[in-house]
Amino acid sequence: MNEVFAPARLGPLRLRNRIIKAATFEGRTPQALVSDALIDFHRAFAEGGVAMTTVAYCAVSPEGRTERRQLWMRPEAIPGLRRLADAVHGAGAAVSAQLGHAGPVANPASTRLPALAPSRRPNLLGMSMTRAATREDLERIVRAHGDAARVAAESGFDAVEIHLGHNYLASAFLSPRLNRRDDAYGGELSKRARLAREICRAVREAVGGRLAILAKLNMDDGVRGGLRPEESLQVAAWLEADGSLDALELTAGSSLLNPMYLFRGDAPVKEFAAAFRPPQRWGVRAMGGRFLRTYPYEDLYLLDQARAFRRALHLPLVLLGGVTGLETMNRAMAEGFDFVAMGRSLLKEPGLIDRIRQDPGVTSTCIHCNRCMPTIYRGTHCPIAQAGS
Repeated sequence: MNEVFAPARLGPLRLRNRIIKAATFEGRTPQALVSDALIDFHRAFAEGGVAMTTVAYCAVSPEGRTERRQLWMRPEAIPGLRRLADAVHGAGAAVSAQLGHAGPVANPASTRLPALAPSRRPNLLGMSMTRAATREDLERIVRAHGDAARVAAESGFDAVEIHLGHNYLASAFLSPRLNRRDDAYGGELSKRARLAREICRAVREAVGGRLAILAKLNMDDGVRGGLRPEESLQVAAWLEADGSLDALELTAGSSLLNPMYLFRGDAPVKEFAAAFRPPQRWGVRAMGGRFLRTYPYEDLYLLDQARAFRRALHLPLVLLGGVTGLETMNRAMAEGFDFVAMGRSLLKEPGLIDRIRQDPGVTSTCIHCNRCMPTIYRGTHCPIAQAGS
């Protein structure tokens, strides 16, 4: 318990413990700007005892949003971001901005902008085709990550988390299945990793040692022909050698092709269908079981894959997936992980960390039904906790 709740260093940042609120899209930016509801959402985790809460998702450009109401980092966003940072700091925690570009995960029918991808492919969300990103697009997007990091710094944030996972743009470039290019950004792994490395360097150059810099990296896309652990481990080694990052958060799965590979537990097909209007609702009901596959839940379900990364890397690592209480936190620390990240457990109970501090026997009451996932369209929350309140 002493190690989990002892202060810890993360780059230039001193955190009050080793527990991070993972990035879970909030659905609370109706004008693509910070709202009071978004501030309240993150204040609750800070008051509940986490060391740092992660604002998700902060797009680096308008077409980098998954949908048009999503927050994107620009000067107009700074006043609201400052209010959010002040609220979290007032409760004793640090705050991080998850920066990224949605790429093929974007819904162009909503953003009214092309969905960019490594290669041209169908985009089912927008009932259209993605557009293969040009060299000029990629150079602009790399610069946009640096600019977004500067916005976070000017807004008083303590850290940024670069999104290199879940088949968002940088992750899609890493994927052999999604990246069919034959230029400097496609083909062998070193070329597929080029965009991710350029983004991380741009963020480091933009904010230097002012902010802690993390990246969220897929260990495994969880799809046939996608990024596999052996390639991901090489990418992680390159990122470490580049010196661009202060820590790496390990994740898995594809928002585009197989989201449940990350979440594990029940697949809420019926609830997802209800979140859409016809005819999309009918399509989700008919085909949702093929997209939302069921994977059994167990505590620390990403640990087995993450061990290879811990053995090979010196970089601080954040373990995600099935962290439910002090016992799992201590296991992560014993395995050599520097921090743990929690998502669904804290959606269920934002004050869970303080309860664990007071009573080490307390564990999360989340049942991994994943019914929180479809609530992203109306403000992410645990429907079970809300029904009981």
